[in-house]
Amino acid sequence: MTALPARPATRPLVMGVVNVTPDSFSDGGRWFAADAAVRHGRELHEQGADLVDVGGESTRPGARRPDEREELRRVVPVVRQLTADGVRVSIDTMRARVAARAVEAGASIVNDVSGGLADPEMAATVASLGVGMVAMHWRGHSHQMADRAVYDDVVADVRRELGARVEALLSAGIARDALVIDPGLGFAKTAEQNWTILRDIAAFEKLGLPVLVGASRKGFLARVGSDAPLPPDRREGATTALTVLLAQAGVWGVRVHDVAAARAALAVLETMGATE
Repeated sequence: MTALPARPATRPLVMGVVNVTPDSFSDGGRWFAADAAVRHGRELHEQGADLVDVGGESTRPGARRPDEREELRRVVPVVRQLTADGVRVSIDTMRARVAARAVEAGASIVNDVSGGLADPEMAATVASLGVGMVAMHWRGHSHQMADRAVYDDVVADVRRELGARVEALLSAGIARDALVIDPGLGFAKTAEQNWTILRDIAAFEKLGLPVLVGASRKGFLARVGSDAPLPPDRREGATTALTVLLAQAGVWGVRVHDVAAARAALAVLETMGATE
């Protein structure tokens, strides 16, 4: 099995988000039913998503975790149908058994926001499955994140902790060319810490692995260009602007909710030759 799709020469990969949850911060459960999630995944694919990221657990601050059986019920049918339709799917999960069942259903990448820390079986499971893995920087579950946003130097500390996770995952048998890293915007990080990371995203590329960035509609964008906090669906302009800047920075991929907007912005860059 091919571990990771290659980054196109002139743009990052676009990962579209399908939240099969009743409590997502960005869409409030619009795609909770399996048939709605499948339709949305197909739409994202048609709009130009290189990957469709299917998740059954909300990681918004304060979210309660579903049990494993419920997470499986949410995601496996969606993964199976989308892959049958020819869509390349990643599974957004922190549970090894969910990852294994989703790969069995057709997923080709495991996107673990805990970087393998939440489930001690995850690293060995991904290694045995022979699929790609996105390892995000993480310091704890949703109810713990706010208290753990303490750093001496957020870029240096996050980079060091991600580097340690990479070494642990390699030691577990995951191939280096199967790994992607994600600095974890919004996870145990304040708004200003998120901006600091974005300003120095090249520091993470120096780890020698592809970098995925998930900034789409997150809370730190809520006051961009507005005195009052904007709701998630009105943060798309800021998200798309960041997509352009991240493309110019050379990241491997961007995780977005509005695939059409992201691909349009990237098409402008390609037309202008700005990413070459």
